[in-house]
Order: sequence, then C-alpha cells, then structure tokens
Amino acid sequence: MIAIVDYQVGNTGNVRRAFSSLGEEARLLSSPAELTPEFSLAVLPGVGAFGPASARLRASGWADRLIAWAAEEKPLLGICLGMQLLCERGLEEGIHPGLGLIPGEIRILEAEKIPHMGWNSVEWTGNPPEFSPAVSSGEYFYFVHSYALFDSAFAAGHTSLGGVSFTSMVLRGRIAGFQFHPERSGRAGLALLSGVAAHIAKEVP
Repeated sequence: MIAIVDYQVGNTGNVRRAFSSLGEEARLLSSPAELTPEFSLAVLPGVGAFGPASARLRASGWADRLIAWAAEEKPLLGICLGMQLLCERGLEEGIHPGLGLIPGEIRILEAEKIPHMGWNSVEWTGNPPEFSPAVSSGEYFYFVHSYALFDSAFAAGHTSLGGVSFTSMVLRGRIAGFQFHPERSGRAGLALLSGVAAHIAKEVP
C-alpha cells in the first residue's frame, strides 16, 4: 500500500493514477495520523512555490510526521516541489525551511529561459553505485520548475538547461526525489518510478 501525502499543494491525481497503472494500490492521506506502518512507501508530490508549501506542511503536522517517518527508515519519495521540500531550505521569495532530509538549498535556475517547462534529458551519475536505474542515461522526462537543487552529494541524476547543470534526482538511503514528473513522462517515467520505489523499499543491510 502506497501513501500519497495530500496537503493540498500537489498533483495527487496523476500520481495516484501512475501507481495504479503499475498495479500498486495508492491512497490519498489528508491527515498525518493516517500514515501508519501498513504503508510501504510515502510519496510527497508538489506544485507551486516553496514557501506556501513549506508553511502548509508545517501547519498541517505533515512536516513532523514525514521527518519521523524518514527517521524510522521508511521509504519516502518526493516529486517536483516535493523533492525540493526534502531539502534544508528554499530561497524562493525569502528563506523557507524544508524537511532537512537532503542537505542543500533550493535556488533559482539562472538560465536564459525560465520556467523550465517541457521535456529534457537526465544523465545518471552512478551515485550510489548500487542503484541501477530502470531506464537508460539520457532518457527524457517532463519538467516544470524555476528553482532547483544544484551540487549535491546525493545527486543520482543531473540535467542541463542552457549550460546550467542542476540535480534532477536525489537518492539517500531510503529517501529519493525527482525534480521532474515521472507520472507525466510516459513509459520511461513509469518504469523509473517503479524501479526507484522498489529500490528504496529494499531491506536495509
């Protein structure tokens, strides 16, 4: 059973349909108390600006619950703004706290044209070595964002926009994040979503 965090800042419908197409049952959770050990994976989607989303997570109690979930070594996956919220802070119209699960801050993409909207390729970094992506390096995925995480020790994928390189996927133990939308990226997106979910659900040695 997969839990999708419904904090009213995410594209939950598409995420739920993506998991359904993979044969996985996914349930929308509106309250942190609903996230119980019966769930094998928690998914944090997100669209919009970092600040309001961060405030919503904290006001609703979801921030504390997700931090505790990660501390219990439970699998957690962030998508788009959800990946950004996994980080320490966001610098969009001020300084706003993230969940602090991935080191680093979210800064504006200093590219010639933003928002970065449309299809772009992701190059795998080979980090961590035990991660084997379900799709080839250079595959295209769908992006919609103006802010990004840049250098990261936990970068599993990089993407370039107008000569600017940013982290498009992070992987740290049982925590993963996509800057792009796998649920809107066709067969490659679904294959990657399935593979990453399975990877972070593996038993910790």
